[in-house]
Amino acid sequence: MDRRIPSSSQTVGPFFTIGLKHLIDRTVELDYAGADVIEIRGRVLDRDGSPVPDAMLEFWNAGDTGGDAMVGSREHGIPDGFRRVTTNLEGSFAVRIAKPVSTTGEVGEQAPHLMVLVFARGLQRHLISRVYLEGERGNDHDPVLLGVPAERRSTLIAKVYGTESYLWDVILQGDNETVFFAW
Repeated sequence: MDRRIPSSSQTVGPFFTIGLKHLIDRTVELDYAGADVIEIRGRVLDRDGSPVPDAMLEFWNAGDTGGDAMVGSREHGIPDGFRRVTTNLEGSFAVRIAKPVSTTGEVGEQAPHLMVLVFARGLQRHLISRVYLEGERGNDHDPVLLGVPAERRSTLIAKVYGTESYLWDVILQGDNETVFFAW
């Protein structure tokens, strides 16, 4: 039995786009104030490198952004440091979010990162990952990142692309699969 995620030609409906569009649109309208803003662009790809056109990603900022992360977020019922985006027909996404800062938790000081939940066709449960930013000095000492085999860490690091922009692809299976964490 083939347990691979179906290719994009076998997609069953744009359920995430249709069912959650009103929530996605609401987050886009909010403006940032008092925080550095970054953009993360990328693609969600299946095992064969084909785009996943109806995936949804949630980005959660792990720490205090040092300012009022989103003006109006509380009045709209959307948490600070949260963004939700869907992929287009090419599997591409782009998200603007407050730049993460270092956090201290049970495992010690962690480098700036965003928690990412991935929802896509063929998944019975969402996947959990992280995205770190290339060039952050805390990356070399982050206990979670150091717990990932050295050859796989690059799947969690968004590459610098221009000013305050980063590139990061989510690969669901196969070679160079993004690291996903158990919960």
